Amino acid sequence: MADTTFLDKLSTQIISSYGSNLSNITIVLPNKRARIFLLEALKKKLTGTVFAPNITSIEDFVQDVAGIRSIDAIELLFEFYNVYLSLTPKEKQQPFETFANWGKTLLQDFNEIDRYLLNPAHVLTYLENIQEIEHWAVDVDNRTSMIEAYLEFWKLLPSYYNTLYAHLLDKGVGYQGLIYREAVRNINHFSNANKGELVFAGFNALNAAEEKIIQHLLSMAQARVYWDIDYAFLNDPYHDAGLFIRRFKKEWKQYASHNFEWLTDEFSQPKNIHIIGTPKTVGQAKIAGEIVERLQSEGHSLDKTALVLGEESLLIPLLYSLPSNVGSLNITMGYSSRNNPAQILVQKLFKMHTNALGRNEKSYTLYYREVLDILTHPLVEPYAGASKLVDTINRNNITFFSLNKLFEIQGEASPFFTLLFTRWENNGGEILGRFTDILLALKSFLSNDDEEDKISKAFLYSIFKVINKLTNYYESHPQMDSLPVLHAIYKQVIDLAEVSFEGEPLSGLQIMGVLESRVLDFENVIITSMNEGKFPAGKSQNSFIPYDVKRELGLPTFKEKDAIYSYHFYHLLLRAKNVYLLYNTESEGLDAGERSRFLTQLEIEKKPNHNLTVDVYNAVLPPKAYEPMEVPKTESVMARLREIATVKGFSPSALTGYLRNPIQFYYQRILRISEADEVEESIALNTLGTIIHGALEELYKPLTGKFLTVQDIEAMAALADDEVMRQFVTVYKEGEIKKGRNLLAFEVAKRNVHNFLKQEKAAITTGDAVKVLYLEHKFERVLEDSRLPYPIMISGNIDRIEERNGRIRITDYKTGKVEKSNVVLKNWDGLTAEIKNDKIIQLLCYVFMYEPEAKGMEIEAGIISFKNMKSGFMGFNFKDGFDKSAAVLDVVDAAVLEEFKSQLIVLINEILNPELPFTEEVR
Repeated sequence: MADTTFLDKLSTQIISSYGSNLSNITIVLPNKRARIFLLEALKKKLTGTVFAPNITSIEDFVQDVAGIRSIDAIELLFEFYNVYLSLTPKEKQQPFETFANWGKTLLQDFNEIDRYLLNPAHVLTYLENIQEIEHWAVDVDNRTSMIEAYLEFWKLLPSYYNTLYAHLLDKGVGYQGLIYREAVRNINHFSNANKGELVFAGFNALNAAEEKIIQHLLSMAQARVYWDIDYAFLNDPYHDAGLFIRRFKKEWKQYASHNFEWLTDEFSQPKNIHIIGTPKTVGQAKIAGEIVERLQSEGHSLDKTALVLGEESLLIPLLYSLPSNVGSLNITMGYSSRNNPAQILVQKLFKMHTNALGRNEKSYTLYYREVLDILTHPLVEPYAGASKLVDTINRNNITFFSLNKLFEIQGEASPFFTLLFTRWENNGGEILGRFTDILLALKSFLSNDDEEDKISKAFLYSIFKVINKLTNYYESHPQMDSLPVLHAIYKQVIDLAEVSFEGEPLSGLQIMGVLESRVLDFENVIITSMNEGKFPAGKSQNSFIPYDVKRELGLPTFKEKDAIYSYHFYHLLLRAKNVYLLYNTESEGLDAGERSRFLTQLEIEKKPNHNLTVDVYNAVLPPKAYEPMEVPKTESVMARLREIATVKGFSPSALTGYLRNPIQFYYQRILRISEADEVEESIALNTLGTIIHGALEELYKPLTGKFLTVQDIEAMAALADDEVMRQFVTVYKEGEIKKGRNLLAFEVAKRNVHNFLKQEKAAITTGDAVKVLYLEHKFERVLEDSRLPYPIMISGNIDRIEERNGRIRITDYKTGKVEKSNVVLKNWDGLTAEIKNDKIIQLLCYVFMYEPEAKGMEIEAGIISFKNMKSGFMGFNFKDGFDKSAAVLDVVDAAVLEEFKSQLIVLINEILNPELPFTEEVR
């Protein structure tokens, strides 16, 4: 059987060299993941049963050589903090949350110094000298305390390094660089004790420690090395994919007398390479899902397909974009805890409880939005049983409330709900214990069989490990006892935690990060995020060591990191037959960027056997930006319309609502869909209007049916403030009205009521005779006409009807701004076709409804706008637009009503016409 992958070729070589005596060899690979694939490749080549070779990753191998256990990143940070405290006078010690900001970066630099076997004293003193030189112009006698503290930090670096190194060695643990340095020191001892043979396979970039270890074992004839490099990369002096291996071939003395293995000529073989650009991250996820579906439908095996994500944030949208028939898939990539749903829940709990304690320690005041954020979190909502609580908060406009109130509304609280919301004491151990209980409760809700639940469990487990680490650290560090400190420490260490997924590596679609693809070969490869800054990662560097110093000392810079990315990229393409490279075409925005240089390189250096296509997929733009919605009038719709028209009645607001948007009329009147209740944190204009209407109604109600006096108005003015407050409590329920924007709204409502009463008093003082007849009263009247299919009921509430100076005056209050021009009509034609006439239609509907009760008195109708009080009562006027000499008509007489009825009938016939669908009004 032909060797189609590097691991197949390696298996053939190993069996050929060692036969069935495999147990004496150790095969060292760049990562752990390749081990299971190599075992599978060996199984296929072997005919009998043999003991398997020891297959290990380079990190595990170096740990064996050094005899030191690896320490995880969070534990390392805590150990470094202990060292820092032991070296720093008490008055100068920084809290952990401040220390961690620079401690994480410094640990990375220590790691690089050790991996590249540099003299730490030389490097760290060099950095100190650079800082001294940068401040040479500052007179030593006049240095500020800040500059002194800054320079002292650089002086202390060698002490930090040496003490931490000795402290970790004493414990028998170490970070990667320390382990590598100790392995180099121990290599002679290991070499003397080692009886088997070592095979190093599939490596590319090696640090100085790895180079030294491998070269030593080669010189002792205890090891073989098998590279995986193509002629196209190795023989081109400018190709970054061959940067490291070119140097090893040239500089390692073993290659003066031994063959260099292996060189391949796979890259030039036939390949279909598709470069696809599409806007945004989610566009790439969608296209990747479609490609997987197409490969599957064309009979390609998903076991031989890799989906490589250039950025981890694509994972979740990608999982939702994969076709449902993908079956098994294996996710092997690091996923940052920052986007982990379980981590987001922990952050929200910290925020809610910290703020609750800070607002009022005695009553522990909760803010509705923080409570709803937790109750609507996808990990909480299905299990909290709090739908009634959410509904009550929204309906009653509760913005702030005590813990007691929360549990009172919830009623019978489940143990899980109690865990989430029971008061936090300012005690780190208790808080960590609560988090542990919450995470374990969530785990118990999740199924072992459901794929989504398995992913949720992986998210939970990664946070559970962080909480465990914090718990262990808390036991020996009492300074973590306060809530703010614990929260700050959590925020620092969460960046170091990654989610690890488990799956069946040998079957199904392989979803991986770039580093996880090392040594592996696939027939079909899909790579996303082929943009500069993502693939390759770009020039970002988190280090105290400047670029020029790194170059001088031989430490890797972004140039070397780009070369590593280049090798991984071209290795993915090396033996693939179908390649799909996706990039984001957007040049602006958070996830934007230029397309990757690798794509341009592929186009410029195109091999004769490569079938390369370039496409840009944009969203399909329809000829119309938006197609207005249409709803036909079915029999049931017509039946509902008849019910409204004959039983309930068309209200003036329903008629003008139809003019504004027929679809809205359909939702509200036909389907009876009302808007969902939400907490109204700031008082909305319509709520303010309701409050002012209610206050005026209650103030005037006792005086209905009698002529008003100045004393009546003064008495009402004295009661106005209290009445406005009562209305606020009634309408706004438990919303906060004593501070912020709501306090301003409260003052505006009071001023509007007082201004109205002031105007009323002025009118009565100047001789107006005013008798209020009705307040917020419902009227209805049937409109009968041969032009209508059946009699139509018009009904609605009128704000105020009064008798003023021998006329009936109908008044409609408006909270918003209305101008005099809004109630002047110049032409009857098309009255009900224009939304600008909505206020005129409302007023004339009121007159039509009240006319039978007017007993022949003249009627005027108008608006009082609280945002235009200076205009006072703005009455409806008809001013003939064609006859300039005609008088302005300010009363609604029989002729005006007849004209209006004709226009109203046109509108009602349109609403009741079964041939005319409800059509959305797009403005």
